[in-house]
Amino acid sequence: MRHCINCCIHLLPNDLHRQCFRCRGPDHNNQKCPVCRGENKIPLYTDSKQMKWLAVLEVRTDHCESWNGFFCLRKGKLCSLMFGLIIMTLVMVSYILTGAKHGLLLIPSPFHYGAFASNPSLMDNESLSDMKDYYQPSKMNISYVRDYPSIKLIIDTITSKIEFITRQRPDLEELRKQEPHMFSVIPNKFLPNSKNPCWYEEYRGNTTADPYATNSYALYSKRFRIIFDYLRKVFWNHLYHYKDKHYRLRCLPHFYIIGQPKCGTTDLYDRLRLHPDVRFSAIKEPHWWTRKRFGIIRLRDGFHDRYPVEDYLDLFDLAAHQIQSVLQSDAVKEHGKRNNIIIGEASASTMWDNNAWVFFYDNSTEGEPPFLIQDFIHAFQPNAKLIIMLRDPVERLYSDYLYFASANKSAEDFHEKVAESLQLFEGCVLDFSLRACVYNNTLNNAMPVRLQVGLYVVYLLDWLTVFNKDQILVLRLEDHASNMRYTMHMVFQFLDLGPLSEKQEALITKSPASNTRRPEDRSLGPMLPTTKAILRDFYRPFNTKLAQVLFDDAFLWKRT
Repeated sequence: MRHCINCCIHLLPNDLHRQCFRCRGPDHNNQKCPVCRGENKIPLYTDSKQMKWLAVLEVRTDHCESWNGFFCLRKGKLCSLMFGLIIMTLVMVSYILTGAKHGLLLIPSPFHYGAFASNPSLMDNESLSDMKDYYQPSKMNISYVRDYPSIKLIIDTITSKIEFITRQRPDLEELRKQEPHMFSVIPNKFLPNSKNPCWYEEYRGNTTADPYATNSYALYSKRFRIIFDYLRKVFWNHLYHYKDKHYRLRCLPHFYIIGQPKCGTTDLYDRLRLHPDVRFSAIKEPHWWTRKRFGIIRLRDGFHDRYPVEDYLDLFDLAAHQIQSVLQSDAVKEHGKRNNIIIGEASASTMWDNNAWVFFYDNSTEGEPPFLIQDFIHAFQPNAKLIIMLRDPVERLYSDYLYFASANKSAEDFHEKVAESLQLFEGCVLDFSLRACVYNNTLNNAMPVRLQVGLYVVYLLDWLTVFNKDQILVLRLEDHASNMRYTMHMVFQFLDLGPLSEKQEALITKSPASNTRRPEDRSLGPMLPTTKAILRDFYRPFNTKLAQVLFDDAFLWKRT
């Protein structure tokens, strides 16, 4: 008897289907059909000849008609599909867990820094790693998915804690105790015939020795070695000989561009150095007052040997050589004319970065630094001039983020970092003064973005405790960008610089802007509107106070 195995292989010709249960229609008898009676072995005929017993085909007689034509998967394919799904699930779980841990996800992370620990002992001279243990993930998460109302509550708390309290200025003797070497090197009087603060210092070194052999700037940075190679070549030509002794001219800056970062200080520096009477340090931003004198190159790398004040003074040797040439000229000697060359320094950290104090200065009062950078600058240079370039703090923060962030930059990521930083700042001001939080090293290193740099008025008020208001020129980047000629004239007048020819002025004012936003950062677009609204609310009380101090409503930044 011939039987069809159509349900399995569909290979028999149509003339063999006369006795097939699938082809006979409704008259098919299940009792007589060997397939329906449960026989599992069906002899296969080809060309009416029965095959050998080895050619018996094992087939299953499961009926597929109950599935109404649904495609039946074999076991092998089904197992492969299930195995693939399991692997895909494991990969996705691994990605989510790893991304959440390292901050690589493009979706919100549930982990945020906790509040600032209300423990005054944190302000003692502890290590940075120990103090960071106080920052643990908080149970309360801040949603950064445009959740303006919840973040606004944090800003309201911060605003309610703002108090602008005048700091107590330390006396000179306290400063001497903290930095005795510095006071032994820098005199309290300078040459009368030089506009720039300069003095002669006896050089006791061997004439065959390298005068810059131990300079830390030359040792730790390859970029500056070319500069010091040149200084070595010309050093001996600029020594002043008097009564069998050698003297070198030492100078400090006449003016400082003290801040703020991402506010146009580089552009101002590049234009000012084109003036014939202006010289700058060999390095644009030595960061000596704020970092290098404490041995800080990068805080995350720990501390190095402290850079002595002599290393800082070496950076002004090129300018000192030119000033000395003028002082030794016949015109100055015979007619008593004054040298008009002035030296500038443009470290954008000088205004705000006092983070290192906690590692070096004791006697802290409620977490506030007992000494600030301006205390020491004023002790040596009470007549120094200071230039500050500011910018809308909201835009400054976004520019700062784009410049310093290394990976996964986006408007959404910026929003998340702003929310986390606000939560940390709120935790601090609940337990400490505004000044203690602004100058707190642990807090500033824990915040994902540098919110504190935009609190301009806090820093300005502290500088005004030691310097007179007419010694500080405050500019806005927005004004500088829209009318560069006007702002440069303000700077020239402030520094008492002589008039320029039209050609010199055109060279200074018409050159392209420096240190603009990188193309790849520009392509990311602006910050989210919600982020901007949050930051506007945060900075508003500080901008209001700044406008009051400077008597200029432009510093409210309402139109930007």
